[in-house]
Amino acid sequence: MKEQLIRETPAKVYLVLFSLSLLLNIFFFYQQFFSQSHHLSPRLGSTVSDLSWTRHAAEEAEAVAAISCSSHGRAYVDGVLDNGQPACECNTCYTGIDCSVLLSNCSADVEGGDPLFLEPYWMQQAAKSAVVLSGWHRMSYATTDRFKSLELEKNIRRLHAAVGNAITDGKHLVFGTGSTQLLNALVYALSPENASSPSSVVATIPYYSMYKEQTELFNGRDYEWEGATAKWRNSNKTNFIEFVTSPNNPDCLLCDSVLGGSSVIYDHAYYWPHFTAIPKPADGDVMIFTVSKLSGHAGSRFGWAFIKDENVYNKVSNYLQYNSMGASRETQSRLLNYVKVISDEIGSNADIFEFGFNKLRKRWQRLQALVNSSSRFSLQQLSTQYCTYFKKIRDPSPAYAWLKCENEEDTDCAEVLMKGGIISRGGTNFGASTRYTRLSLLKTDDHFEMLLQKLKPLVACSDENSSEMISSF
Repeated sequence: MKEQLIRETPAKVYLVLFSLSLLLNIFFFYQQFFSQSHHLSPRLGSTVSDLSWTRHAAEEAEAVAAISCSSHGRAYVDGVLDNGQPACECNTCYTGIDCSVLLSNCSADVEGGDPLFLEPYWMQQAAKSAVVLSGWHRMSYATTDRFKSLELEKNIRRLHAAVGNAITDGKHLVFGTGSTQLLNALVYALSPENASSPSSVVATIPYYSMYKEQTELFNGRDYEWEGATAKWRNSNKTNFIEFVTSPNNPDCLLCDSVLGGSSVIYDHAYYWPHFTAIPKPADGDVMIFTVSKLSGHAGSRFGWAFIKDENVYNKVSNYLQYNSMGASRETQSRLLNYVKVISDEIGSNADIFEFGFNKLRKRWQRLQALVNSSSRFSLQQLSTQYCTYFKKIRDPSPAYAWLKCENEEDTDCAEVLMKGGIISRGGTNFGASTRYTRLSLLKTDDHFEMLLQKLKPLVACSDENSSEMISSF
């Protein structure tokens, strides 16, 4: 028995030593692999305790985001300071240190198109959408393709393909400082040089006022504003540049070219599933989109255009180079992350288009019910339509309400609303009658609720018996 134990002991020792050696090798291999992967891709394994130069920025962003503004305002890292600390910036009609005080006799401001209705979505996506940039990020004028991020271009094309709202194959892509910059860049590029007469820039009433205002402001030798398409329907003139906004701003109808010329600029800022049904992908030779209406980040000032003709593309690229040296590199980096989040969440519970559609649909239904409760006002007629994105017939969810004053004495609808405490954008801004005015449905819940509150008595004025009906809105 003793001799057997002596013979087995060395074997057990060798087995233990072999096992220890194997464990040590696994440990050192793991340490080396983890260290390399951590160095190459910090996102894969880092924790807050591993952060070095990003720690302060992350802590500052988290601290400001946590400041309570009573859900009626926001604090920002670059906002106004109060005693050295970021202060709340309140929504319209609210004030106080934490925006908790509702101002009396305050007007409902629904004049502008600030897409703040999507702010709650990005608060839900705080972790995925956060972006931290180093102090030495993209210091050069140039990026991967002169002034354009190739990765952002790839992801924008990927998003359009996933949504099905535009055919981008065979088209060049340019980036601009918002779609606003691209409007005049395209007018300039589509205008023939050394022509006997300047190109006529036109649009169909009601049209987005920026088309007229920019064309007249820049006063180019090769183009001039010539107003509404209606007066040119039977003209022999062919040298037109036609703006087609689809869905239209302000009435949100899907539109097409009226004059049928070759130089058509399709403004598809609102051609996304949260604003309209997508019956088919757009396939114009020139198409403009903007991130302000895609994701709500209007302050980032970023737009893009797909251009089929290479000569037009080159002229636009030259215009952008001399005008601004391209879109902001920081903005491109920020937008790259947002576009990825939007694409990755398509069809999930965090689908931005589903979120935006539901919010705007409910707002439209509530406003429509209130307006329809009397005969004093009317709204544009929008019908249900099949949407290839949602794969079903869907209700309207417009960005704007195109309101008409029906009473004979209400000749200036914007003024009628102003007297009732509602700031809107009058019809003349869109080349239309003063009997029309535009109400934005894009702003915060505070703005929309204030709109309904101010509109109720105006609606009730036309029918004394309607007060009971409208009390539920």
